[in-house]
Amino acid sequence: MKTPTVRLSDILLTALAPMAWGTTYVVATELLPPNHPLLVASLRSLPIGLLLIAWVRQLPQGIWWWRILLLGSLNIGIFQALLFVAAYRLPGGVAATAGAIQPLLVVLFSWIILHEKPSKLSIVAAIAGFVGVGLLVLGPAARLDGVGIAAAIAGAVTMGLGTVLVKRWKRPVSLLVFTAWQLAVGGFVLLPIALVVEGPITHVSTTNLWGFAYLGLIGTGLAYALWFRGIDKLKTSAVASLGLMSPLVATLIGFVLLGQTFTPIQLIGIAIVLVSVLIGQQTNQSPQPPSHPSKSRLKKARSGL
Repeated sequence: MKTPTVRLSDILLTALAPMAWGTTYVVATELLPPNHPLLVASLRSLPIGLLLIAWVRQLPQGIWWWRILLLGSLNIGIFQALLFVAAYRLPGGVAATAGAIQPLLVVLFSWIILHEKPSKLSIVAAIAGFVGVGLLVLGPAARLDGVGIAAAIAGAVTMGLGTVLVKRWKRPVSLLVFTAWQLAVGGFVLLPIALVVEGPITHVSTTNLWGFAYLGLIGTGLAYALWFRGIDKLKTSAVASLGLMSPLVATLIGFVLLGQTFTPIQLIGIAIVLVSVLIGQQTNQSPQPPSHPSKSRLKKARSGL
């Protein structure tokens, strides 16, 4: 069977999603209300999800009710909550480094769930990316918070598992509807927990509103639509490797907006991350291993001798 050709536009569009997520750290700390990570995560997803559902006017059917509940929880609700906990408790770079284990987890989950035996390229790309992100964002002044580190790693686990399950369960509806379902379910699952644990936000400034608008429309609605599209078009290991663009963008934002400078070690880290992303994309072109039809043809040839 001929391997489908992967277009560069599919890779670039998918890469826009983690690039948008890379802005979460600075937006959360500079534009959003403090001390409400769970509620912020819910409000990031729920409004845009409900608006999209009201527009498309389509709800899940049958087995897709529980599948969307699980996918929305993994990809949106739980992941966003853990992401914001990490963002509030850790410097963006430290949180990004802990989350950079996701490509390696996706390779593992793909092997277990999709029965895709990992290639050497995908393993090398995942390990190199993790090392590169570490060199890029960790320094002697890095503040390590146990809860924040645990949240970042757990977030990588949930998002990695959700990514693989999206690939496993082919969506039965359009990309827009599929995204809307998950955003709404993820935000809805989080909302009551957030209100009980954190309470409501008592004051919302104009700056907060701009932050919510950006995260809802760009960092969530558009980003997740592009991410799910990429899962359809690319191999899961290749999609996961693009996730390394998130810590890279977070670091670049610190350089541009916060006046930070790069050390030689960080420049090496940037180079390693970019190379790992490029290696990860080569897995899209890797030929699939011979399947059973090939074996059956061999048997037929032998029987004819």
